[in-house]
Amino acid sequence: MPVDPQIQALLDAGRHLPRTESLTPAAARAQYAARVAVMAPPAKVARVEEREIAGPDGAPLKLRVYTPPGQGPFPLLVFYHGSGFVLCSLDTHDGICRNLSAGAGCVVVSVDYRLAPEHRFPAGLEDCLSATRWCAENAAALGADAARLVVGGDSAGGNLAAVVALRLRDEGGPRPVGQMLLYPVTDWHTPGWPSYAENAEGYGLTRATMEWFWGHYLADPAREAAHPHAAPIRAASLAGLPPALVTTAEYDPLRDEGEAYAAKLAEAGVPVACTRWLGLNHGFYFWAGKVDRASAALAEAAGWLREVFAGRPPGWAKTER
Repeated sequence: MPVDPQIQALLDAGRHLPRTESLTPAAARAQYAARVAVMAPPAKVARVEEREIAGPDGAPLKLRVYTPPGQGPFPLLVFYHGSGFVLCSLDTHDGICRNLSAGAGCVVVSVDYRLAPEHRFPAGLEDCLSATRWCAENAAALGADAARLVVGGDSAGGNLAAVVALRLRDEGGPRPVGQMLLYPVTDWHTPGWPSYAENAEGYGLTRATMEWFWGHYLADPAREAAHPHAAPIRAASLAGLPPALVTTAEYDPLRDEGEAYAAKLAEAGVPVACTRWLGLNHGFYFWAGKVDRASAALAEAAGWLREVFAGRPPGWAKTER
């Protein structure tokens, strides 16, 4: 279908901005942070607090904990923000986390992992893995239930969630009950899936920007690009992983690799719900409350979380909406 008119209006409003790949990481971070001011007000939660734990390198690792209204212990979502392993922060994804906490009735812990290029692969991944284990071990102090733990993230954060799920399977747990992968990065950009060519320009995230992200993230692409901890679709086996929600956008360079990862999960016997959101582009969850179809997509994600937390993960289903 054509680009959603509300998305098109946002794209048109941003045409004057410098291209991400033309900027330094610091300037690009400032440009992305400025988007918060034009997002819709998020849902209300009962409490938001900052925590600081010891990271895997010994340095402090910040967490932001969102608690929904009601009586705990609540289910637990450990969330890793996206934007190419290079950009964004707890603040840029504050609205998404609030909406998921309120919509799914769960504690959300957002992880302020180290960013590239200052900290290249696998530094941010190690932070996410360490934070997830800490959350499981300290769930009671968070008002949460470690037996109902989901890992999730958007874009590069979806990559980190997929890889954390792989590593928890392979490295002694804990075992999440689900993985929420929102338009995830699952593969290296070269040669790239067909959607890399179809959606290379004109829809916000571009192929050139993805190449810029990967160039900052990996120190040695020749050695690291095919590593399953960088490109989880290259994992030898996806068997035994937790149930997954994989969402994609019609006008997104990452569309095909996300859907291919969902299919590979299903082939390995993992319960998967995969939705391609027609008319939308990469990053649409930012616009819940401002773009009607983005609001519907966020409601779908919250609904999937509720089902998984209740022990009712949907089986394989691939839909377009």
